[in-house]
Amino acid sequence: MQEKLIDRLPAPEIAGVVIPWFTPRDRPGPDRLSETAGLVEALGCELGFIRPDHVREVNSSFLLSGGLLDRMATDIAETNATLAVIDASLTPVQQRNLEKRLGVKVIDRTGLILEIFGLRARTKEGRLQVELARLLYERSRLVRTWTHLERQRGGGGFLSGPGESQLEADRRMLDDKILRLRRDLEEVKRTRAVQRAGRRRSGKPVVALVGYTNAGKSTLFNRLTGADVFAKDMPFATLDPTIRRLDLPTLGEAALIDTVGFITDLPTHLIDSFQATLEESLQADLLIHVRDRASASDMEQADDVMQVLERLESESGLPLPPIIEAWNKMDALSPERAESLAALAAITEDPPAAAVSALSGEGIDTLLALIEKSLLRGRTEISVRLGTADGKARAWLHQHGEVTAEAQLEDGGTDVSVRLSAERLGQFRTEFPALAAIISIA
Repeated sequence: MQEKLIDRLPAPEIAGVVIPWFTPRDRPGPDRLSETAGLVEALGCELGFIRPDHVREVNSSFLLSGGLLDRMATDIAETNATLAVIDASLTPVQQRNLEKRLGVKVIDRTGLILEIFGLRARTKEGRLQVELARLLYERSRLVRTWTHLERQRGGGGFLSGPGESQLEADRRMLDDKILRLRRDLEEVKRTRAVQRAGRRRSGKPVVALVGYTNAGKSTLFNRLTGADVFAKDMPFATLDPTIRRLDLPTLGEAALIDTVGFITDLPTHLIDSFQATLEESLQADLLIHVRDRASASDMEQADDVMQVLERLESESGLPLPPIIEAWNKMDALSPERAESLAALAAITEDPPAAAVSALSGEGIDTLLALIEKSLLRGRTEISVRLGTADGKARAWLHQHGEVTAEAQLEDGGTDVSVRLSAERLGQFRTEFPALAAIISIA
């Protein structure tokens, strides 16, 4: 009798992780250990071991000094690890030397995050951005990796010039691929600009969620919009930006954007590659900075988010929109701590904040009211008298502004009170010059 064959899934890789630290100031705490462990889990690996190591003297060939390197080799052998993760930045030479010394594949922090992004990208745009980031990373690591091939020469005899070295050929090949990807992403950028212009013409405000990875952005996004975006308690659970309808209590329909999460030491290649996506945040009317107030590293994470936003502001030339904060994960705090933070959020003004739990729905009404108040803060309330022939202007005001009052007059005309942004007010004056002269500012 033939034995039944059972399909077996390949065993997951076992990762051994070391987090080097060099001064007492950068010694990793429990949150950093948990974050790195989460990154390894997000890659689909089992964790063999993870520990911080104090590097007193940097070894230019391995980064880690001799004793630390011996200890890591022993731990890798004892846990049967097939992958070594150095949660720091490695040079190409250090990575290659570590792989020879440890006998397993070695990746640094940037490589780890790039691998996760490669798994998480679902849309064509996401895959393009991840591929560009990977190629930029690879190109930066060509230097000094192929130096043994630099002496190739073309032709015969000592008068022949040098031929194309392997390093030059690889660099040229990567440059060609990078150029093609940049062109494809320029098309994406143009498409996004057209979509943004359409949203602006509709008069609907645009609100974007930003925050540290795993702060609960996608859970809050689902809570606010009723969407079903994948949300899981792990870093970079979602990667591709998503836009859904958000219904506000009095302003009506708005657009809500969920963006990729930020992280400490976010690789430069990722910021460069995802600039088209991240710029969606800068083009919004309002940013909601989602913070994990249950995290011991909340303040440091908030600083990391603001550093990325300020870099985007500097490189794109676009000003940062107004920002409010959603203090998330109140459900993970003690009742006393949650009550204290809610009271603090109510009086915080720079930036304004609301204490919420995206998981339970606590504080969502307060957040929606804060969103409306912040969107209206930049608007001007005007009054204008419309005649019977001004039906087009009345329809325009209803479409692009927030009409707060209408009074019918005996002659058939209408007094209209409406809130408009400065941009919309300028458009109204341009499109209806006859009415511009009789506008009164409330």
